[in-house]
This record gives sequence, structure tokens and C-alpha cells, in this order.
Amino acid sequence: MNSTTLRAASLALIQLLSTLIATQAFNPLPPPTIHPIRPHLHTHTPKSIISPPPTTTTRLASTSQENTSILDTLTTGYQTFQTARSQGYNFKQSVAIAIAGQYDERAVQSKIQSHIDSAPCVLFTWEASPACKSAIRYLDVAGAKYKVVRLDDPWSEGNPMRAELGKRVGRSSVPCIFIGGEYVGGFDAGVDKESPGILEMAFRGTLRERLAEAGLCSFGGWDGMDLVILGHFLRKCGLALYSRISLL
Repeated sequence: MNSTTLRAASLALIQLLSTLIATQAFNPLPPPTIHPIRPHLHTHTPKSIISPPPTTTTRLASTSQENTSILDTLTTGYQTFQTARSQGYNFKQSVAIAIAGQYDERAVQSKIQSHIDSAPCVLFTWEASPACKSAIRYLDVAGAKYKVVRLDDPWSEGNPMRAELGKRVGRSSVPCIFIGGEYVGGFDAGVDKESPGILEMAFRGTLRERLAEAGLCSFGGWDGMDLVILGHFLRKCGLALYSRISLL
């Protein structure tokens, strides 16, 4: 195993371990009960009686099983990561696949498609993601209607969907945005010119067209949604495009 592969595997294990630590409940052993020394009535010989709680053996066995379970999970995750890498997936996508664990691929793919078909504009998101918050904020400013599918509520369902979305579109990052059933990228990034993310689409003047085609707006030209999004983005960066932007 070369140094690059070893480092990638180590990073994957660290991320998996962090996820497990955040979700795994550990039960530490209780301290033993120590009775005070009492003198014997006849011999005056002090005795110290240490009586471990009756559940100590059970707790030891339980802790051992938990540690074994964590080790098994890490081993399985590492093997899954290695398999994904050997199949040609990049590092981030391989980590996403490893974190997702075992799942029914067809069932997850069907669930994703159901979400995409359920609304003209669908965003797969994490609640705490800055990019997801920006995408939602700018679509709100523009008055566009959309559906949000959270991949972190719960993680057990979202992680497999994130893995399959990554396989489908070639990018595992969020938000993962679909307009009219087609992937358009995330907020400020994507995979190619056809799906560069909604911010670049706004700069190009194509976001309004895509949303209009999906029946989500009726703005015309640069007087509408693209200009609104650009105005808010540039103001956030401390810039000004036109004086009219400040009035939006």
C-alpha cells in the first residue's frame, strides 16, 4: 500500500470514527462499593470488605461487545471505502459510501427519484450547511418555490441517499439541486457547464430560464430573478452592480 492510499484510508477511518463517537453511547463501569472497616467484637481484627456490584461482570461483557461492534464497524467501513476506491470513485464519494453502510441500493434510488418527481425544484440539504442556507436564502429572495429534503433528519436515511446521489450526479456535496427533474449543481459549484450551481447560472442568466421552464417563475430577462440573486450576493461581498440593485 503506497503512502497516498494509506493516508486516504487513515482519513476515512478518522471520519468514520468521528461519526461513531458522535452517535455511540458508552456506558462506563461504576466504581466498586467499599464498605468501611469494622472491628471484630472478639479478636479486634479489622476487616475490609470490598463487594463489587452484582452487575460488574455483565457490564464488562457489554462493554467488550460494544468495543467489538465498533471495531467491526470500522473494519467494514474501511473495506467498503477500499472497494469504492477500486471502483473509481473519488475520495469524498468513497467516504460517503463507507459512512452510508449497508443499504438497499434500488430502494434508495427509488426514494430519491420519488422526491425529485414530487416538485419542480428539489433541494437535498443538511440543515447546518452554509451552502445549503445560502441556496435557500437566495431562492426565497427570488420568490421561487421549492421542496427541501434533509439528508440529516435522520442520518440513517440521509447517508444512503447522499451516497446514491453522489453516484448519480458525480458529486457528493450538498446542496444537491434538481430543477425540472434535472440536476443543476449546488449553490456555488457543480460538475460541468450544464450543472454549475445556481449562483453561476444566475451570473449567466440561465437560472431564470430553467425555473421558468419548470413553471416556477415568470420573470423576464435580467430585470428579474437573476438580478435579485446577483444583487444580494454582491452586497454580501461588499460590492455594487447597479444602483437599482440596492432597491431590490
